[in-house]
Amino acid sequence: MTSHASRSVARLAAVQALYQMEVSAAGVEHVIREFTDHRFDRDVEGPDGEGQRLASADEGFFAELVRGVVARQAQVDAAIARRLAENWRLERLDATVRAILRAGAYELTHRPDVPTEVAIDEYVEIAKSFFEGTEPGFVNGALDAVARDVRPG
Repeated sequence: MTSHASRSVARLAAVQALYQMEVSAAGVEHVIREFTDHRFDRDVEGPDGEGQRLASADEGFFAELVRGVVARQAQVDAAIARRLAENWRLERLDATVRAILRAGAYELTHRPDVPTEVAIDEYVEIAKSFFEGTEPGFVNGALDAVARDVRPG
């Protein structure tokens, strides 16, 4: 059984990896390897100067998210683009928002085992960790609309 925290860490890492791939043009396997070799299961310095272990990431889930978004990017982008305001293109969005939406839309379209509310809530929380403005609400609305399109009932 995978813990909720390890899935949350995997989602955040997937968003970071997708962003990194977009801004650096790095390949998917290179970025996955970098995260698994250098970023997961590391200690971070706490406020008292002692090392604290971050929650472990579900590395398999992370890799599936990143590979899945890349492999199905045209389909994922189309699912998002259908729900953007008229005359808005995905390319106009902030790169971090784009990465959040792509990972969330991938889960909604290709991971029926993940409850809709969980997927949306997780990516809204990720948006809140990067943005203080309207972006979390935008992510919520866009992913909710994608979910209505791809998850009947």
